[in-house]
Amino acid sequence: MIEASTKKDTGLMSKVGSCRSCASSDLRVVLSLGCTPLANALLGASQLDEREDFLPLDLVFCPNCSLLQLLETVPPERLFRHYLYFSSFSDTVLRQADQIATRMIQSRHLGEGSLVVEIGSNDGYLLQYYRKRGIRVLGIEPAVNVARVAEAEHGVRTLCEFFGRDLALKLREQGERADVLHANNVLAHVADTNGVVAGIGSVLKDDGIAVIEVPYVKEMLDRSEFDTIYHEHLCYFSLTALDRLFARHGLIIQSVERLPIHGGSLRLFAVPEARAHRGAEVPALLNEETFWGVDRLESYLGFGGRVELVKVQLGELLRKFRDQGKRLVAYGAAAKGSMLLNCCGIGRDLIEFVVDRSTYKQGRYMPGVRLPIYPPSKLLEVMPDYALLLAWNFLEEILEQAAEYRRRGGRFIVPIPEPRVLPG
Repeated sequence: MIEASTKKDTGLMSKVGSCRSCASSDLRVVLSLGCTPLANALLGASQLDEREDFLPLDLVFCPNCSLLQLLETVPPERLFRHYLYFSSFSDTVLRQADQIATRMIQSRHLGEGSLVVEIGSNDGYLLQYYRKRGIRVLGIEPAVNVARVAEAEHGVRTLCEFFGRDLALKLREQGERADVLHANNVLAHVADTNGVVAGIGSVLKDDGIAVIEVPYVKEMLDRSEFDTIYHEHLCYFSLTALDRLFARHGLIIQSVERLPIHGGSLRLFAVPEARAHRGAEVPALLNEETFWGVDRLESYLGFGGRVELVKVQLGELLRKFRDQGKRLVAYGAAAKGSMLLNCCGIGRDLIEFVVDRSTYKQGRYMPGVRLPIYPPSKLLEVMPDYALLLAWNFLEEILEQAAEYRRRGGRFIVPIPEPRVLPG
């Protein structure tokens, strides 16, 4: 058994003493997931004999501004300078990126003189659709390896930096102000939440618009999506928490949409307050959140009990199949998959291996549980009886990709919101 470090070393992590948004010191514990490895810290073969760091993972609630957040912060340099998630491996993500780019080009009348900026631009999956239409783009991506791919494969001009107040001011001084600024699934990842939102306001043109996507906390709570809680995700947003955060920096959420992607997300459209006018959907969703108790601790405390039930039910189901002599594997070496395996104690005694479409993950091992990662073709070679769908947020896409496996009799187990076996 490999030794695991659980020391609360200040070099590995730090604990916040106040809310990441409003700075209130009144933080209430909602859920503790114990000590877990870093979800995206996939291991190479040469690292299998090395010790892994297992760090505390505690979810807390701020009654003052309603932000749900992690108590611990792992230095971003450690998490994001080398990254193994490439957005372009998901057809769903690419399709949605193309759609929003087309929509913004038309609605904002963008042309050759326009500039579109994306924070956390990954491998250029989104900005490529603007660039192909002759619009200037600028990606801001801290992962060196991912930024390199964005420039080399998609021709997306990319700054390999962390975004915040200082970089925003520098871009503003250089005349790099955005007509449209995207930040998809990045706001939850930043420790300096106020600095990033202030930077967004600074780099936007006076008539610019920010398009922000975040996983929606209500969906996480209702669907027991505990596997989306990991050290990279520092904040879990409601519209109420976002509205207060953006208003603090002179930005008004003009409209909001609910999206099914990633288990349920919000897409916000924010503009400088001087030209703000709100659509009816914003106060409607704010009122809905007030109704379900977005500001009340009691609304969050039942989450832990539902999580424990899912963990017990999933463990029982997998052990039943194992005891029947069935072969079990997993599909999707995603961060949420790493969390689910580690939090539920699912290792080699139950699962043989994991498959994933990303060539950057194949040949590596899942952190903590040390399961090897193979390409999806391994499913047809081995034909296991069941595949535990770790990347359940891309359910339809994966079912389509694995159609032949299912045709031959293979079946998928979906763990969230409650464990269930899909028809063959």
